[in-house]
Amino acid sequence: MGPDFTREARHGGRVAGVDEAGRGPLAGPVVAAAVVFPAGVPDWLRPLLDDSKKLTAPARQAAFDALHSGGPVEIGVGAASVAEIARLNILRASLLAMRRAVLRLPRLPDLALVDGNQAPDLPCPVECCVGGDGLSLSIAAASVVAKVVRDRAMARLAARYPAYGWLANAGYGTAAHRAALRRVGPCRHHRAAFGLVRTLRQHGDAPGAD
Repeated sequence: MGPDFTREARHGGRVAGVDEAGRGPLAGPVVAAAVVFPAGVPDWLRPLLDDSKKLTAPARQAAFDALHSGGPVEIGVGAASVAEIARLNILRASLLAMRRAVLRLPRLPDLALVDGNQAPDLPCPVECCVGGDGLSLSIAAASVVAKVVRDRAMARLAARYPAYGWLANAGYGTAAHRAALRRVGPCRHHRAAFGLVRTLRQHGDAPGAD
């Protein structure tokens, strides 16, 4: 069983599914998306949507393209930068990105259905849904949008910082990324408080790549 539209239909009105991508990586922003299906999810679109982590990259891209094909869907995207992550911490930065995504919808929703157990500060009712990207089609759609947008951002950064392999790892702490960090050191797009990045900066064990 995949995600469905039960929660949205039960509430009625304009329900936004909200999710983020990029809480765990060692580098790059955290990105959130909010998705509203004002007239419900078309039958042809439903099979394309699932938790973005369960989809292959081509399947995510197909779902992303379908969501942007001009159908009855509203999408808002927000992000929090590496500097904001450092200042706020990753949880609060993720909630800020979610708030920005919801506020960038064409209209404020009647309800924000948020993946997880922490609610962003929003000027509308919020309902948290743990594991929501596998339960709600709106949240699943938001997870796809957030993941694709963030991966594209990391691909653009990869062209400027090729040593880290961000095109393949999107900033996550893979073995190749960690080896590159030890070899060339962190750059300004790395999250200073995260794992190996923090260790290297504390001990000065590697040169910077800025």
